[in-house]
Amino acid sequence: MTKQIPAELLRVIDANINRLKEGIRVVEDILRYRDNNKALALKLKTLRHKATIELYRELLTQRDSINDVLRPSTKSEQKRRNIESIIVANFKRAQESSRVLEEVFKLQDTQLSENFKSIRYELYALEKEIILHQM
Repeated sequence: MTKQIPAELLRVIDANINRLKEGIRVVEDILRYRDNNKALALKLKTLRHKATIELYRELLTQRDSINDVLRPSTKSEQKRRNIESIIVANFKRAQESSRVLEEVFKLQDTQLSENFKSIRYELYALEKEIILHQM
């Protein structure tokens, strides 16, 4: 059962849900449109949809992306060497975000925490499959 989530955690959840889904989407679109790899793109799409939670309106109330203290990009975020570096960066982004969500939801809802842990492990497996066998 989900407890009431404190307002200060809603912003953490919102940012990490967005990062998680965005990271997955970048890899998904590369595999879909560049590689025409329906099977892997579909796995990623399914995983992205698994990252949906029922707190949309609550999350929006705490969103403050304009005033994010780390909003400006760092030099390393502005440059990529090749398509593989884009894929790796976005897998890492998604994995890190799923870990944050896993930890935060341990305070509120163990089922959601386990869902994000499952997503993280699926991302590890897909990263290995794509980098070692598709690149």
